[in-house]
Amino acid sequence: MQNAMSVDIEDWFQVGAFETVIDRNGWDGLEHRVEANSDAVLSLFDDAGVKATFFTLGWVAERYPALMRRIADAGHEVASHGWDHARVFTMTPEQFRADIARARKVLEDASGTAVTGYRAPSFSIDKRTPWAHEILAEEGYAYSSSVAPVKHDHYGWPEASRFAFRPVAGAPLIELPVTVAEVAGRKLATGGGFFRLFPGALTHWAVKQVNGQDRPAIFYFHPWEIDAAQPRVVHAPLKSRLRHYSRIPAMAGKLRTLMRRHYWGRVDAVAAREAERMQ
Repeated sequence: MQNAMSVDIEDWFQVGAFETVIDRNGWDGLEHRVEANSDAVLSLFDDAGVKATFFTLGWVAERYPALMRRIADAGHEVASHGWDHARVFTMTPEQFRADIARARKVLEDASGTAVTGYRAPSFSIDKRTPWAHEILAEEGYAYSSSVAPVKHDHYGWPEASRFAFRPVAGAPLIELPVTVAEVAGRKLATGGGFFRLFPGALTHWAVKQVNGQDRPAIFYFHPWEIDAAQPRVVHAPLKSRLRHYSRIPAMAGKLRTLMRRHYWGRVDAVAAREAERMQ
């Protein structure tokens, strides 16, 4: 069973944990580490023989177009993460359409490849945004991976399916929710910070659990999660700092083990197979 490996490309200061303490108008004055960290991720994938999908902010692609080309030239998929990490439920439908159009143009120009996949910042497509999938379908996206079917203080759509579904009647767009483990009737998140903070055995078990149901796992992480030398935001709330910085030094090793134990590929390939399943 081929699972989907994905990376959400954003810099350390663009994360949801710091959105109330770092002014986005000052981003260009901060130390940028996203290019070097993304290159480190490319090296990890190259060593493991894994091809993946890089959901990238248009803001990043505009400043680092050569990085987009390196990602594409290495055989990975370049997909959209929106323009500047604004959550979907903070936008109107018109603003959302403009956001994804702006990001897509920059990503395609920089990478030289077509962008057919989208992931909402902070998994912010949920029951508050019934129009978001409709707009993605109208704009010709093949898939979205924007739903986290869990309950979380920052995001989540716990009522959503754990597995791929068609969110718009009559449209080919499919939604690929990120993988959660189901334990005693509870859904537990397994990617990103959850993978970093909790024992890797939970994610390994979750992958085996969904593969045992003949479904692929959808895994994600961020380049800043392997960067132990990144700046510290000392004025952020303690909870945010604990979430962001804990166990970063262990992350690269855990990723190597995860990639070694399971079979991984690009999200677009997994989406195409799931689409065939639903025909």
